[in-house]
Amino acid sequence: MNRVYIKTYGCQMNERDSEAVAEMLRARGYSIVDDEHEADVILLNTCSVRDQAEQKAIGKAYRLLPSRKNRLRTDADGGKRRIVGIMGCMAQNRGRALLDSLPDLDLLVGTQKFHRVPEHLDKLLATLRGLGPRPSSIVDLDEEAGSQNTIRAHTPGRKVSAFVSIMQGCDMRCAYCIVPKTRGHERARPIDEIVEETRELVAAGTREVTLLGQIVNRYGIREFPAVDGKSPFVQLLEKLSEIEGLWRIRFTSPHPSGFREDLVDAYRRLPKLCSYIHLPAQSGSDKILKAMRRPYSRERFVELVRALRAARPDMYFSTDVIVGFPGETREDFELTRSLFDEVKFDMAYIFRYSVRAGTPAEALGDPISEAEKDARNKELLAVLEKDSLARNESLVGTEQEVLVESRAKRGEGIFEGRNGGNRKIVFPADESFLGKLVSVKISSATVTTLSGEITRVLAE
Repeated sequence: MNRVYIKTYGCQMNERDSEAVAEMLRARGYSIVDDEHEADVILLNTCSVRDQAEQKAIGKAYRLLPSRKNRLRTDADGGKRRIVGIMGCMAQNRGRALLDSLPDLDLLVGTQKFHRVPEHLDKLLATLRGLGPRPSSIVDLDEEAGSQNTIRAHTPGRKVSAFVSIMQGCDMRCAYCIVPKTRGHERARPIDEIVEETRELVAAGTREVTLLGQIVNRYGIREFPAVDGKSPFVQLLEKLSEIEGLWRIRFTSPHPSGFREDLVDAYRRLPKLCSYIHLPAQSGSDKILKAMRRPYSRERFVELVRALRAARPDMYFSTDVIVGFPGETREDFELTRSLFDEVKFDMAYIFRYSVRAGTPAEALGDPISEAEKDARNKELLAVLEKDSLARNESLVGTEQEVLVESRAKRGEGIFEGRNGGNRKIVFPADESFLGKLVSVKISSATVTTLSGEITRVLAE
């Protein structure tokens, strides 16, 4: 009874956490399956950024638990019922209160306890085999020193592009955000351990890494000293840039206030740093930024964009924006719209504000109507689509450096990859091109995708 299915909700950090848990379970003798109907154990790795994400996970657990109680499996050990667990941000946010609505839940594991999942499952399975007393739900939500260092295991085999977690937690306390509650204080991994993990990935065939952290460019600011005016994050980027066989470095998500001259200058000095930055603006209005507890102004944000474009003229920018934050007038929204016109973002995640229990903004309520928030969302999407299409069309006729990552979903013989600016590019190829760096001449463009033909191989 060792087949485990993990369903992941939310961000790239959650994806990375699930991968690490899966590999820890494999090392313990468990089998990871892709079909929940084949599983003896189902784990939901959850998100709490929006209430909708939590409700989706709770609904999934409700549907699983009745079948867990009533459906028996028969094998050499006799009848077994399915084990269901919730882990991650929702477990941390709602805590034991989840058991009020899901009393038959077997396992509840917080964000600093992912590495404890294998031993908890061992105990649960032992009781089902009659080797111990039937426990009540196992709940493990406490903080644990050093837990940020446990997310380092990767699925075996070659991955052209891989996530590397470099830190956990957030100390920024934005008014709308639940992450400081669910992820705890900022805690960084040692540089040498991150470098070693990356070397192992590169030895297995990885050519691009994306460094992950809640506020990734605040990496190590409390644990490690600056050296020659360089922050710990820039020191890490320099060390990773020295790894032979690693071609590209990305990171997400940074905070505008974490960009200092040393990081801007790194884009001039370190060619392996991709010319793409996800830079969350959240609003173009200084009044709303202050209400959101975002410690920068619109002017500072635009200055940073200009500095980064001066350091790397081909820089691409994506962003996060919230429309309808309490107090946002039409004038405030127009300032956000004009920020889009000024910066010309290549991509954006646009969210309609919703109240998040436990955040500083909860007391402000949700005074702006859903209809108005939806209208503002659509206005920004229209601007974004226009600018994104213009950027893509400007690349028609050029040759783009592309890392071939996988088969595309467009049919036989079509593969895809990204340029340094994170633009998806599709082209005819075959399996032999996977993991190679190629030059692709762009022949057509849509809002989201470029198409072309490989002209030559640049590195393999």
